[in-house]
Amino acid sequence: MASLKSLKVRITSVKSTQKITKAMKMVAAAKLRRAQMAAEAGRPYAERLTAVMSSLAGKVQVGPNSPKLLAGTGSDQRYMIVVATSERGLAGAFNSNIVRAARKKADALIAEGKDVKFYLIGKKGRAVLNRLFPGRIVHQVDQTHIKNVAFTDALEVARDLTARFEGGEYDVALLFYARFQSALVQVPTEQQIIPVSIPQVEGTVAPVAAATEYEPDEETILAELLPRNVAIQLFRAMLENAASEQGSRMNAMDNATRNAGDMINRLTIQYNRSRQAAITTELIEIIAGAEAL
Repeated sequence: MASLKSLKVRITSVKSTQKITKAMKMVAAAKLRRAQMAAEAGRPYAERLTAVMSSLAGKVQVGPNSPKLLAGTGSDQRYMIVVATSERGLAGAFNSNIVRAARKKADALIAEGKDVKFYLIGKKGRAVLNRLFPGRIVHQVDQTHIKNVAFTDALEVARDLTARFEGGEYDVALLFYARFQSALVQVPTEQQIIPVSIPQVEGTVAPVAAATEYEPDEETILAELLPRNVAIQLFRAMLENAASEQGSRMNAMDNATRNAGDMINRLTIQYNRSRQAAITTELIEIIAGAEAL
């Protein structure tokens, strides 16, 4: 049985840890409100831009003269998997869920004979991916200096990815991030960002689409919008990740605080029992000594 001193030291230590986790939960909750508002504000623009591009792409004939970001390279042999995680841990399963989804996709692609490389945004996925896929990480974006995600941060990443695509480094880029739903739910999400994946909207009435005229022509507009769309989708993913990270961290720290409280209660009970046993033993010894006299 642990000594009274060691139990007392452990109780003090767990109480100190509980104060830290409680403070981290409060900080995460404060950051979550701002991050959630930013993520929700960014969704309509990204979704509307995708809808506009879908309308434009439906009016052009994809061919050799089409923008490369739309037409692709003509091959899907080389994949760049962009994994967006956080720079810090203590965020529950936030990072591991994103990395797990990317791992499953990479394993499936490799099993099909595809060439897979990784482009990391944030450092928390590096250790696992480097161990499972050695030599396949081509770049890691350092975000330690970023307090609040800005569009310029996403634009810089988008330009690098686009330049690598234009340089023939890969054929398809897949983005993995966590879509924020609530502090309890963050959904690992896969999205093809290069070449731009244009969703096919069912039930579109052709005459209505034909009534829309664009100036300049659709190809020129697409050439301007395609690079911006990559940046917008990356920006949206970063905003979703920021909110998801804080939500997951708040939930993790809340669980840690409650677990610390349970442990303190158990240790306190054990301490009281040990103390009572020690007092009883001491009393018996005193009585036995008195009887001997």
